[in-house]
Amino acid sequence: MKIGTIGTGNIVHTFLEAVRATENVECTAVYSRKEETARQLAGVFQVKQIYTDYEKMLSDDNVDFIYIASPNSLHFEQAKKALQSGKNVICEKPFTSTVQEAAALIELAAENNLFLFEAITTLYFPNFIKIKEMLASIGDLKVVQCNYSQYSSRYDKLLEGEVTNVFDPAFSGGALTDINICNAHFVTGLFGQPQQVTYLANKASNGIDTSGILMMKYPGFVCECVGAKDSASPSFAVLQGTKGYIRLNSSSNECLSFEVGTGDKVQTSNVQQPANRMTFEIAAFEKMYAQGDTKTSRMYLEHSLGVIKTITAARQDAGIVFAADSQ
Repeated sequence: MKIGTIGTGNIVHTFLEAVRATENVECTAVYSRKEETARQLAGVFQVKQIYTDYEKMLSDDNVDFIYIASPNSLHFEQAKKALQSGKNVICEKPFTSTVQEAAALIELAAENNLFLFEAITTLYFPNFIKIKEMLASIGDLKVVQCNYSQYSSRYDKLLEGEVTNVFDPAFSGGALTDINICNAHFVTGLFGQPQQVTYLANKASNGIDTSGILMMKYPGFVCECVGAKDSASPSFAVLQGTKGYIRLNSSSNECLSFEVGTGDKVQTSNVQQPANRMTFEIAAFEKMYAQGDTKTSRMYLEHSLGVIKTITAARQDAGIVFAADSQ
């Protein structure tokens, strides 16, 4: 896999560190609108080719995949152009701003026999897979709680009147799409689509959510997902059943360790070695690509589409409107 990247933020650095640690994967080009930032990123990771023209990177035969880590609202058009140019795509979360955009990209990838992945770490963690295997041990599920909250320095700017991308409806920002979506991926990956979705949000004056509680109703149990960028909390997930519980001792996008409590017995488990959290997904992408495994990749895309459906329904319930909604 030869990857060209879009974006120069912290997530791209984490991604490229994981690329360096993964066999048969390399970064061959970086793109930024500013030559200076492109050169800085390329210098850190010894990437030979830089671009300030996206179209030129798309015509580079030494690039198989485009990794998209731009502002949320740009994901769809950049992924669409890449697929139309014959490039496979890895797109950061949120996959897209709307359900229609997600469905269009999935259809376009299928039509052109290309791979399209959402870069959501949770589904590929060995600990997440193990939690899924152990669900039966806690009996009939009754309550699920998740909390992923990190105070954002950009919230300080928002209070001062400066609206950055992450708190801008024009850029598909907000706590739900930036941070609580990780909880949505965790829950959907375990249980599939909910029957009912509601979202109680704390909103800024521009209508964007700075924190909120995503409620999802499933047959037999209820789920509460908290995500905040205006306050902080220890991150966790708890699955409560009639015979015990499973507690994830970290945010859902890291899955560092978990404990299983049944009766008087509590056992802590960790089946994944310490590593850059993105190495697991990149290794999985490389394996699917090398094996031409479109069946598995399509399964993950259906999951991503389902999460966007949930997030969109939640936004609509809370009256949060993106610019992309009118397109």
